[in-house]
Amino acid sequence: MSDPSVQIERFGETTGGASVEAVTLDGGEGLVVTVLTYGATLQRIVLADGTDVLLGFDYLAEYRRQRFYFGATVGRYANRIGGGRIDINGVGHDLSRNNGANTLHGGEVGLDRALWRIEQAGPADEGGAELVMSHVSPDGDQGFPGELAVIVRFHVSGSRLAMRYLATTTETTPVSLTSHGYFNLAGEGAGDILDHELAVCASQFLPIDPWSIPAGAPAPVENTPFDFMSPRRIGDGVAAEHQQIDFGAGYDHCFVLDELEADKGLAAELRDPASGRVMRVYTTEPGLQVYTGNALDGAFSGKSGRPYRRNAGICLETQAFPDSPNRPDFPNTLLAPGEVYESQTVLEFDHDA
Repeated sequence: MSDPSVQIERFGETTGGASVEAVTLDGGEGLVVTVLTYGATLQRIVLADGTDVLLGFDYLAEYRRQRFYFGATVGRYANRIGGGRIDINGVGHDLSRNNGANTLHGGEVGLDRALWRIEQAGPADEGGAELVMSHVSPDGDQGFPGELAVIVRFHVSGSRLAMRYLATTTETTPVSLTSHGYFNLAGEGAGDILDHELAVCASQFLPIDPWSIPAGAPAPVENTPFDFMSPRRIGDGVAAEHQQIDFGAGYDHCFVLDELEADKGLAAELRDPASGRVMRVYTTEPGLQVYTGNALDGAFSGKSGRPYRRNAGICLETQAFPDSPNRPDFPNTLLAPGEVYESQTVLEFDHDA
């Protein structure tokens, strides 16, 4: 046990000469989290036993070079928007297309590429340590209408990391924000996550077309590789013969979370049987994108110096449903002037007795 603390260090600078900081939050009870002002990016999550369970890099150049969104805050709209186009109140908007014909995670230069401003960093009133950062995305950024002002609060206390997102806009625009961390509970660089066990509180998932856009209505997970209602080994599903697994080259699907209690809803539980480490995900969002790092190809080596190959980490991205702006049957994601977008996700770390 120690007093909560915050340390700010220089991490590098952008090509324009702007300084990028690394902010380390020590909640005082073993969990230590480092966040970069570049992309509001989670760079390290070190547990009480000293294990870093988050994939990432030691140098800014690596974050700028890669396009896998390692640890970044992504938006304005997390996941894909089909055809890179949206219509709002009868007005069409062509968006930045950076995933074939689609828009992925906000476009070519999304929030993951932005330099965020530190608004507050220090001990939190309720205990632990906090970091508040902000960014303003201008009207028309990546084709999205309205000036979007975003605030993200990171709070480390006990064994929990809470991330709270707030946003306002000057014009009606779709918003969905999330953190794109890749996790390996055996330790960053420790191989793949195929032996991890995953449970997801979802009796339905969103089938995708070959371009990873939701196709049709939500489908039941029962009797499919998508049934994580009870814990199951991830590798068994990745190796399953199923058209949806083929389309995603593994898991890259949004699960429709069952009814959750506001601010306390358990969405998923990830476990590494070998180490006994556990991560639970709580969220206020309706969806959870499960992505098993299918595109990682060994081109990038992490903090351990080991290359990140296929399935080196798993992303559990709490979010709105993909392509919701083009799917009136999905929950509404439009934010209007005068409204406030709010979302919260909590990661809780534990260890089997």
